[in-house]
Amino acid sequence: MPETFDLIVIGAGPGGYVAAIRAAQLGFNVAVVEQRETLGGVCLNEGCIPSKALLESSERYEQVCHGLSDHGIVAETVHLDLKRMMERKQGIIDKLTGGIAGLFKKNGISHFQGTGTLLQPNDETQRVQISQSDEDSEIMAKNVLLATGSRAAELPHIPFDADLIFSAREALSLPEVPRHLLVIGGGVIGLELGSVWRRLGAKVTVVEMLPQVVPQTDKQMAQLLQRTLKKQGIEILLNTRIDSVEKTDGGLQATLTGKDGEQVVNCDRILVATGRRSNSENLGLENVGLTANDSGQLEVDENYRTAAAGIYAIGDLIDGPMLAHKASEEGVVFAERMAGQQSRVDYGVIPAVTYTSPEVASVGRSEEGLKRDDIDFKAGKFYFSASGRALCHGDSEGFVKVLAAPETGRILGVHIIGPHASELIAEATAVLSFGGSVHDLALTCHAHPTLAEALKEAALAVNKEAIHA
Repeated sequence: MPETFDLIVIGAGPGGYVAAIRAAQLGFNVAVVEQRETLGGVCLNEGCIPSKALLESSERYEQVCHGLSDHGIVAETVHLDLKRMMERKQGIIDKLTGGIAGLFKKNGISHFQGTGTLLQPNDETQRVQISQSDEDSEIMAKNVLLATGSRAAELPHIPFDADLIFSAREALSLPEVPRHLLVIGGGVIGLELGSVWRRLGAKVTVVEMLPQVVPQTDKQMAQLLQRTLKKQGIEILLNTRIDSVEKTDGGLQATLTGKDGEQVVNCDRILVATGRRSNSENLGLENVGLTANDSGQLEVDENYRTAAAGIYAIGDLIDGPMLAHKASEEGVVFAERMAGQQSRVDYGVIPAVTYTSPEVASVGRSEEGLKRDDIDFKAGKFYFSASGRALCHGDSEGFVKVLAAPETGRILGVHIIGPHASELIAEATAVLSFGGSVHDLALTCHAHPTLAEALKEAALAVNKEAIHA
């Protein structure tokens, strides 16, 4: 007889492994099926973690080459050891993925390596086939959670070849610095990886079809980010599409069409970063009566239950931003609701971050969204150029913007572009989560000198009370 569990999770990314651990903590007997040899999904293996490791390393290289002289530090004979940089990145990945394996062992979670496929249920018991290279096996459970994440979307007319034309996965492991990297897509992934290779010496051109980079970001911040990246040497072509690519003796020849007509760009590598698609194929959805929509996603209820009894889905397989922390929150809430608790994810306060330099982070509503919905608001700004800590840090580009309701002062949204925005957004997220107001943020004593003081000053600026503005 197949081994039986309370819950089978297919996929061990940030949604799946977190759901498995929380369910085990709540007393459920849990199994996880993951096709990779290592746990952690795209995020830990080929996404969030390796990209941040390379962003950190490349920024330090940039600082040593160009930024230390302002501090009175002269660095000579600096050279790049790309192999060692990649080894450091892999060491971080190995440590974190191994850590998840340790957490599985600690919480008594059974881990099966292989491809998980739904089979026709046996009465009310779900069946999952585990396919490995040499054999198939089967396990059973009352409930199955699908958490298989997503993959890079491929352009039909520019297919990946994993060598010259590739996705973010390959861009994180290039054996040498490209001479000219053409990035298709001016979103988070394209700008982050474009920044990495520009800092390491590549010429970088970013092509974006829409009229602004990081399209979901506050317009003012996107404009400032574009100007700053241009100063850093990244060429950005907005309102431009890629029509075709031809391989030449010297590399690649891309034909682009923009507002000024057609142009040809010669490059040696192309990174396609135009979005992601849910991994819902080959899951055996047809065996349980489920059909994914055109985006590859499944519809779920407040308990993350699909239309098929006993089958649940979270993360990139369902509607919402494709963010690791969103999937993790859903994993926790799924497990707790399965245990009868009334947990929920507050989708209105999920922060978003772009790890360029400067960093961009936001939570809550945007100006554009509030105007579109005809909601009154007041805005307060504080520029890092007036921050003592930012000036000492040598990184004072950017500002904080706080949006609030005029009558109550309740904060509707916070947007940050500048140093350590990815860390500063946590305070704003906490305030929004508790329904806080600009008065709450303004009355909170912030240590001096810190970057976080900019949040307090921006909150004060909503009512023109900022001290240092």
